[in-house]
Amino acid sequence: MSEPDLPPPSEAPLPPELRRALGLPLLTLYGLGTVLGAGIYVLIGEVAGRTGGFAPLSFLLAAVLSALTAFSFAELGGRFPKSAGEAVYVLEGFGRRELSLVVGLLVALSGIVSSAAISQGFAGYLHTFVVVPDVLAQSLLIALLTGLAIWGIAESVTIAAFLTLIEAGALIVVIALGLPGAIASDAPFAMPLNGSIGAVAILSGAVLAFYAFIGFEDMANVAEEVINAPRTIGRAITAVVVLSTLVYVGVAFVAVRTVPPAELAQSSAPLALIFDRLTHVPPQAMSLVAMLAVVNGALIQIIMAARVLYGLAREHELPKFLGEVHPVTKTPLKGTIVVGVMVLIAAFLLPLVTLAEITSAMVLVVFTLVNLALIAVKRRGRPPEGAWEVPLMVPVLGAVSAGIFAVFAIAEVFRG
Repeated sequence: MSEPDLPPPSEAPLPPELRRALGLPLLTLYGLGTVLGAGIYVLIGEVAGRTGGFAPLSFLLAAVLSALTAFSFAELGGRFPKSAGEAVYVLEGFGRRELSLVVGLLVALSGIVSSAAISQGFAGYLHTFVVVPDVLAQSLLIALLTGLAIWGIAESVTIAAFLTLIEAGALIVVIALGLPGAIASDAPFAMPLNGSIGAVAILSGAVLAFYAFIGFEDMANVAEEVINAPRTIGRAITAVVVLSTLVYVGVAFVAVRTVPPAELAQSSAPLALIFDRLTHVPPQAMSLVAMLAVVNGALIQIIMAARVLYGLAREHELPKFLGEVHPVTKTPLKGTIVVGVMVLIAAFLLPLVTLAEITSAMVLVVFTLVNLALIAVKRRGRPPEGAWEVPLMVPVLGAVSAGIFAVFAIAEVFRG
């Protein structure tokens, strides 16, 4: 007698995965949002205070440093399109899991600290409209952004893209209004407020200005949500570096030729002050745009930090719950909540400049290791067909420059 047919054993359902929803336009705007949204609206006054009329050179030097490492990220993002990108790159380059974990935690922490710094900038611009306690303003902002990051990658990045278009448009307006007068001005360039001269002032300003370029690496951390990641990531990173450099140097030049650096350094809403001097229009309009810009930067940093924790958890380097994807939103819900809480704590502990300097120092250490990892990876073979590829000299120069800047940035943190 034959045995009755039995149904096949049921298989355990696969855990939900991140949704691939980001093409080249959205990914480029995602990167621009975090680059343009943080530094220029919040830190232009601080950089001008350190460097005087040399602020544009500081931004240009920071851009060169960023570009070298950005192009290394472009190749590595194509070779290894995974969340927690930097940790993956270091693991592939050096084969050491403990170093990979440290790098991943540094990246996540830099996003958390950066979001905390940006939330403080938001409070400064909010005072243009209404005076509310900074604690309340920052708490409500961080809660809102955490909720948006949980909502969904396509939804949150679409909002970020819309805000990016607004903030980029406002910066272009500032350049268009101020550049003719800045070029025609025969006023002498103001010297740094702290008495530094020449290369020291430019280098000190570049360390702080470098914070304004942080963000292109975030694009590698959403690689698992990018369509055709090996090809798209390299193109998007290159576009972001070029566009942000043009905008930053232009705005910095207009800033120091429109408002005295000492006055810029004292302002909690420096872009609003510049806009007021150029147009004699009340500063509320630019303050509103600046608020949207800093909101955008903080949102993208929260998304990035949550994806890093997700990637590390999926590699069994962090607790499993951080790698769980919500079946409805397709986002790492618990990891995002953890990031939001940590941003809130950091925002209340340290002042803006200190947060920015700590972020720069951590990111520069990571950049040094990522460039060294690419050198090791390139010695083993070519990237996949169609992926971005850079000459070996790019990560070599990137490692040297990032390493030098890292030492200087760490010294600035302890000196401050």
